Amino acid sequence: MIAASFLFALMNGAIRLLGDGWGAEGGAGMHPFQIAFLRNVFALAFMLPWLMHHGRVGLRTNRLHMHLWRAGVGLIAMLCWFSAVAYLPLAEAVALTFTVPLFATAGAALVLGEVVRARRWTATIVGFLGVLVILRPGFTEFTPLMTLPVIAACFMAASMLIVKSLSRTEAPAAIVLYMNLLLTPLSLIAAFFVWRWPTLTELGLGLFIGFCAALAHNAFTRAFVLADASAIIPFDYARLPFVALVGYLLFAEVPDGWTWVGAAVIAAAAIYIAQRETRVARERPILQVSAESVKDRP
Repeated sequence: MIAASFLFALMNGAIRLLGDGWGAEGGAGMHPFQIAFLRNVFALAFMLPWLMHHGRVGLRTNRLHMHLWRAGVGLIAMLCWFSAVAYLPLAEAVALTFTVPLFATAGAALVLGEVVRARRWTATIVGFLGVLVILRPGFTEFTPLMTLPVIAACFMAASMLIVKSLSRTEAPAAIVLYMNLLLTPLSLIAAFFVWRWPTLTELGLGLFIGFCAALAHNAFTRAFVLADASAIIPFDYARLPFVALVGYLLFAEVPDGWTWVGAAVIAAAAIYIAQRETRVARERPILQVSAESVKDRP
């Protein structure tokens, strides 16, 4: 998880470099939509051996429409996120994406009909108060760009809920395969309207972004395979100090104190939610066994 956090920080730094025009002719920055396409096409290239290994078996599905929905939602999240990274201070943007578990909790209750009790609702509300600490509407200059990481987090959470639904009937390989296969052409459509031919330096940065994305997602997934979510999610918040370091070294950005305070509030709420979900998941089989035992007694 720490390796994934570091790789995501490097990826975000490279996205900002492309957005700032590093390596471009005339210094014109690349549009975030085109950066998103380069990320997808190069990440897909790095994943091709894995895709070929699974072959047709990995593509079997009876819910193609849900895969399309997930790709569409994921594309919106990606475009909003890449735009946020290109135009906002890196640490502030990353801190606001920590709200993904909060949106996912609300969505699980409102959309999937899951039971969310008072403690998790309280933690969710506290987490959103952390967002207000970072944005401080009314106390600092507020621009529409500042909402981009929050919108991205909302759609990331929606994508998580779709994956949760898909995982009931689909193999994990199929979920990953369709996401990568569909995102590349969809992001090309968005990039087409802002396209300009990249320089060799920009292509190199795009290759680096795709490499970091593929490696980071692999490390992220392996972390969840090897340990409980409640044990590893706290390490995901290493993204903030890593990205703050990248922002300082590359762009001389120094996050203010409110960003750290708000991020701590959001992270604490999200970690508490993860711990509660893990505890409930562990207790559910015990409760089911107890119910069966009681039912079978004379």
